[in-house]
Amino acid sequence: MRRSPLTALALTILLLVAPGAAQAAVPERAAATAVDAAATLAGVRTAGTAWGLDPATGRMTLTVDDTVTPSELTALRAVADRAGVLLRREPGTLRPLIAGGQGIYGGGARCSLGANARSGSTYYVITAGHCTTAAATWYADSAQTTVLGTRTATSYPTNDYGLIRYTGRIAHPSAVYTYPGLLTINGPGNAYIGQAVCRSGSTTGVRCGTVTGLNQTVNYSTGVIYGLIRTNICAEPGDSGGPLYVASTGTVLGILSGGTGNCTAGGTTYYQPIAEVLAAYGLTLP
Repeated sequence: MRRSPLTALALTILLLVAPGAAQAAVPERAAATAVDAAATLAGVRTAGTAWGLDPATGRMTLTVDDTVTPSELTALRAVADRAGVLLRREPGTLRPLIAGGQGIYGGGARCSLGANARSGSTYYVITAGHCTTAAATWYADSAQTTVLGTRTATSYPTNDYGLIRYTGRIAHPSAVYTYPGLLTINGPGNAYIGQAVCRSGSTTGVRCGTVTGLNQTVNYSTGVIYGLIRTNICAEPGDSGGPLYVASTGTVLGILSGGTGNCTAGGTTYYQPIAEVLAAYGLTLP
């Protein structure tokens, strides 16, 4: 079961600002202030916004995209002032990137395969939940002639992950497609701030960067998602569901939910932690 966003955020704040008992007094005040700010920001439901702790500044940050109207921006600025948080604008539209590694197709949508997982001898595709809502049957090709499998679970919004059970006769190695080539997946991991990471997607291939935030909340136009990993890696529609991974170890950290910007001008992306998906469905990786 998912922890409440505020409880998880409080733990994140304490880990970031209280490394030792000698610093306890000041970090406790800072943590209390940040938790109070989070309680205020938890009420924000304006589409095109995201919020969470920014490790670079040590402050809570409310981010708005270009779809936020002037009147909404005025209201959000008042919320930010009241909560004592930074207000930041990001160019583009914060959206689920439906259109991963490799492309998967269903219901007119194209997404990316996040990871192959299993429960006993039954194998599944893990991808984004906003993708699996689009169709019950998924294919490995755009002509939709090679059956991949059947949707068996979707959690979206609040979470952003879904499962497709393999039913077709198609190879499903425990690997990330690296355009070209395969990187063997050695297991799941947990992200940390500053970690060097890459992602693979069917639109823009492999792109790399660093983890810039944990336990982030994103308000898409289709709903709010909690507990996401934020990175400074770009992505575009069709990359959704693709894996966030550590190239040097073959460790998968998450699957792409959405973001802002593009791979021409740059952007920000958010990922559903893989450990949560595996725990939710009792799956193993690889």
